This record gives sequence, C-alpha cells and structure tokens, in this order.
Amino acid sequence: MTSETTHPAIRRRPAKWAVPVALILLSLIPVIAGAARLSEMTGGATVTPQNARFFDSPVPVVTHIVSVTVYSLLGAFQFVPSLRRGKRAWHRIAGRTLVPAGLMAALSGLWMSVFYALPESDGEALMVLRLIFGSAMLASIILGLLAILRRDFVAHSAWMTRAYAIALGAGTQAVVLLSWMLAVGPTDETTRAALMGASWVINLAVAEYVIQRRSRTSGRASRAAGRALKRIRSASPDSALVAPGGRIPS
Repeated sequence: MTSETTHPAIRRRPAKWAVPVALILLSLIPVIAGAARLSEMTGGATVTPQNARFFDSPVPVVTHIVSVTVYSLLGAFQFVPSLRRGKRAWHRIAGRTLVPAGLMAALSGLWMSVFYALPESDGEALMVLRLIFGSAMLASIILGLLAILRRDFVAHSAWMTRAYAIALGAGTQAVVLLSWMLAVGPTDETTRAALMGASWVINLAVAEYVIQRRSRTSGRASRAAGRALKRIRSASPDSALVAPGGRIPS
C-alpha cells in the first residue's frame, strides 16, 4: 500500500472556502424567506393582518429584501483571504457595492421597526432590540467607511466584520428559534425577543473572535518579518548597505 502526501496548497483550499460557504448557507435562510415575501406581494396574495403592513407600504420591505440579499451573499466572499488580500481590485469593487447595500439594509430595517405595525408575535422589547442592533449595523458601516478613507485597514476590517455579523442575525435567529421550538416548544413574546437578541449577540461574539484572531495572526506575521530582517542585516557583509526599510540601495 502506498501513501500519498497532499500538497499544502491543496489542503488549504477547502478550508479557505469553508467560511464563505457557511456564511452563504446561513444567508440563504433570510434570502429564501425574502424571495417568498416578494413572490407573495407580486403574485396577488390575499391580504391578511400578518402581511397588511407590507402591502400598505411596499417600498421599505422590498428595499430591505433586495439590499440584504446583495449584502449577505456578496459579503460572504469578502472573507476569502485570497480575494481580500491578493485581489485588491475585487475587494474594492465589491466594497463599493456592499457599503450602499448595507446602508440601505440598515436604514430600511430601522424604518420598518419604527413605522410598521408590530406583528402579533412581536412586542416592544423586540422592537427596541431591532433599533439597537440596526443602529449598531449602520454605525459600524459608517465607521468602517471612515476608517478606509484614512487608510486604517485594521479598523476598517473590524467594523465591516461587525456590520456583517449583525446583518446575518436573521439566519442565526431562524436556527436558534427552530432549535428552541423543537426542544422546548412554542415561544411567547418575551422568549422570542430574548432568543432573537441572543442570536445577534452570538454573531457579534463570533465576529469579535474572528477580529482578535486576525489581529494575532497579523501580529505574528509582522514579528516574523522583523526577525527575518534582523537576520538579513546580521548576515550581510556590510550591514550598512541594508536600508532601514529592508531594501538594499542600488
């Protein structure tokens, strides 16, 4: 029997796409629900107390569905390291689409929270949570945009990661609520609000873990580069020929 050694690049490729694939799968829950809502509104469905608010004022909900769909699906690819670092043109073009899509998603969500009539299953506590996390998403996108304008790439990445985590809250909420109902049973108004709030907190906790891990990885790379530069300088016959930036003047 012979054993074959897999090339490291081949081993890394599945892991590289594992995160965006997982994010897309999580995004499909609200995306499919949004598509069903659009089909209901354009297909002449019967107006009921549950959907009357959407038929009375369709622009905010249509804007929200379209913008969230673009933001969640396209945003998943920003977590592919080779696209984020190696292909800067892709990252910039995608970012110019994601920023307005994210702003529209946050603003339309806030509008609906304030001006749409509350469904029977919701309550004021959930409305407050939606306002808090919707405002946090909006602020995160603005702070991320301001960070990239001043060339602070670390802060930009952190704020955009937080905004994306909040945007995926609907997907996590569907998983958490379904798990609760299968294990415990139907939710009341208070339990529903608590579970949905917890879902946003879970997403943000994961986002902070990713941000901190990315920061540690970047720090290790910087330290390794510094040690390599020191070795080059110490091994050089004439260390004065090595410029402070690590370049050998011509």
